[in-house]
Amino acid sequence: MSDWKLAYHANCWGPLGGSAEGVTSITQLTYRTFGDMDRAFADVASAGYEGVEVFDGNLLGHSTAEFGNLLSKSGLTLVGAYSGANFIFDDILPEELDRIMRAADRAAELGAPHLVVGGGAKRYDGTRETDYHKLAAGLDRVKDIAEERGLKAHYHPHLSTIVEGPAEVARIFDLTSIDFCPDTAHLAAAGGDPAKLIREFADRISYIHLKGLQRDPFAFTPLDRGDVATAPIISAIHDIAFSGWICTELDAWPDPAEGAKASMTYLKQA
Repeated sequence: MSDWKLAYHANCWGPLGGSAEGVTSITQLTYRTFGDMDRAFADVASAGYEGVEVFDGNLLGHSTAEFGNLLSKSGLTLVGAYSGANFIFDDILPEELDRIMRAADRAAELGAPHLVVGGGAKRYDGTRETDYHKLAAGLDRVKDIAEERGLKAHYHPHLSTIVEGPAEVARIFDLTSIDFCPDTAHLAAAGGDPAKLIREFADRISYIHLKGLQRDPFAFTPLDRGDVATAPIISAIHDIAFSGWICTELDAWPDPAEGAKASMTYLKQA
């Protein structure tokens, strides 16, 4: 693992949600963990991680100086910011891109290397062929926004969007030039083989989200448990000679610090 740097997402140190202002003002519709980022960062550092990823709402909820102080106190590096958008609705796309741009500005000011986005809305009456083209065009815009700020942009296929399983992953990456951030648990939950997808898209992967999956009852888990073996995924990451940041995460966990430590213990032994 000498070529890998390990980060952790601060998303399970409180309830996950969005900004209420976003109900009426799309440009304010951010992801947010409603929790204590001081505690989250201290726990992440204590577990042995070098970096941290946060949602756009947590990033934009602090000034650059305030967020920089959080990082300084913990000794962590800000590795990435995560944002999302519908991408398929022409009228609101400028509002969504404005929010992503503000998150990218803040991430760049704090020296983060990565910008990650998820999305591609599912319509109430079914997905249209044009939705994939609209999503791809929006992702190319995100790539431009990131590159203008010295960031690397990544698309994160996600449950509840129009890109979940292997066929949809292949479809979208035929249409966009943005990098691929594989989330191993989301890919597995959608019927994919994460190790196979990592090998297949090796030339598009420069950042990885790593977590475990329990199928019934559905839950994301630390890397040392669950129904999807982590070892073949780690082997695939080795096989593609990946170097760079890997971000482990849990969307929710009763004891966030314990979850972070469990995954780190597994990684040290992998």
